[in-house]
Amino acid sequence: MKRTHLLRVLSGAAAIATTALALCNQNSRRRRSRGSEDRVVLVTGGSRGLGFAIAERFAQEGNRLVLTARDVHELNEARNSLLKRGAIRSPEDVLLIPADLTDQAQAASLIEHAIGHFGRIDVLINNAGIMEVGPVEDQPVEAYHRAMDTNFFAALYVTQAALPHMLYRDPGKVAAIVNICSIGGKVAVPHMLPYTASKFALVGFSQGLHAELRHKGIRVTTVCPGLMRTGGHRHAKFVGARKKEQRWFDLAATTPVLAASVKRAANHIYRAVAQGRAEIILTPQAWIAARAAAVAPESVQCLTSLVNEFILPAPLNSGPQAPHEKQSETFREPSHVTGAPWTPQSAESLS
Repeated sequence: MKRTHLLRVLSGAAAIATTALALCNQNSRRRRSRGSEDRVVLVTGGSRGLGFAIAERFAQEGNRLVLTARDVHELNEARNSLLKRGAIRSPEDVLLIPADLTDQAQAASLIEHAIGHFGRIDVLINNAGIMEVGPVEDQPVEAYHRAMDTNFFAALYVTQAALPHMLYRDPGKVAAIVNICSIGGKVAVPHMLPYTASKFALVGFSQGLHAELRHKGIRVTTVCPGLMRTGGHRHAKFVGARKKEQRWFDLAATTPVLAASVKRAANHIYRAVAQGRAEIILTPQAWIAARAAAVAPESVQCLTSLVNEFILPAPLNSGPQAPHEKQSETFREPSHVTGAPWTPQSAESLS
């Protein structure tokens, strides 16, 4: 009797799950049938790399853009590139707003400026990010603060500022939030702990947003790319045995077998937004890593431990010395939202 009762309960649960899944798919198909042109798309960190590629892909479909980054000159170069490539017809199709999004007030000002100019934001793409590479012994606490501020809190600030406007949008318009996370938010990557911690936070935030906003008509897509040939490795910060750290990281980030094309990634992201996907993992290697971590977490952690022990450079701060006594680090050119700080005067050069 107990076994029969258990089978009935399981059968009922399976039926409920099947019905729920069918309803989800039906709603997704309805949303996917709606057009994707003539929308206002805001891309943070949109002046170069993946952010620029995403902006270009959306512009090619007739969407207007709001691009933001700290570096005024890179923003101007991005708009000029979009014009030269034919992605936009006129400079008026792109609004450039320099901002430091780790500052909540500037994030709020960004949204106000964008709404004041275009009247709405239909798609928000949180892409801005930084990366610091080195063993845990050589990573100061400040590295974690920097990573969380840029990779997580900047996305949080912009989303919170934009959300009220997106909730009270035109009923005929579909809204979307896209969070560019990382496979590092699914699988902990040795020598990238500040980055990994911040991306795990962003993945959790993004998945929670999807759960809370889906029934309100806002699609939230979590994007977890693997390695990509974006040129971002040239802007990473390296600590510890920095030349050795830089060598392995550059090799991984530029090898076609390991790193994906940024243009292909942008195409996948565009389609995911058009289809209302909840989550996509880019590159086969990243997909395998994420699935393996979900199914066999201990095995994956054992593998990453072996990589750390036998392949990656040894830390400099392995002894009892204070970090500042031995740590060696270097900055390359700032990444995405780093660079010249925003000032009211800096915005004048964008007009």
